[in-house]
Amino acid sequence: MCVTMTTGTRWLDSEQQVAWRAYLLGTARLMAKLDDDLRQFGLGINDYEILVRLSEAPDRRLRMAELADRLHQSRSRLTHTVGRLEAAELVRRTSCKSDKRGVWAELTDAGFSLLEQAAPYHVDGVRENLVDLASPEDFAAVGRVFDAVSEHIGQR
Repeated sequence: MCVTMTTGTRWLDSEQQVAWRAYLLGTARLMAKLDDDLRQFGLGINDYEILVRLSEAPDRRLRMAELADRLHQSRSRLTHTVGRLEAAELVRRTSCKSDKRGVWAELTDAGFSLLEQAAPYHVDGVRENLVDLASPEDFAAVGRVFDAVSEHIGQR
């Protein structure tokens, strides 16, 4: 690592800089492609992730605060997105009976049906544009790196 004496900054070396920029561009392009693929179903990637998280939850519902945490979204952004999904009758919000301030987001049957239609296309896109481009070892390494990133940042 190159350290500048005046700032103490540990600058990226040329190989790290190339890898970092490849990550930035590749991630941006991948997310745009996956988002575009889901548009045929009237969904964006963030909408899709909300439906997936709800489909995996007991009774296909989560408290809004927990859903925001799982998606690492602000509560206001999630509220706006869930509002659109609710208007499309894919999700419904209900009051939490045990905590009057809490609100549940619940996947509707229509939302689950749309998710069942969209999921095969989405998974094909993930495979074609990411998974199948890497060796199993490289893809496993990506998972390990981002588990470490999530754990490190989550501790702050």
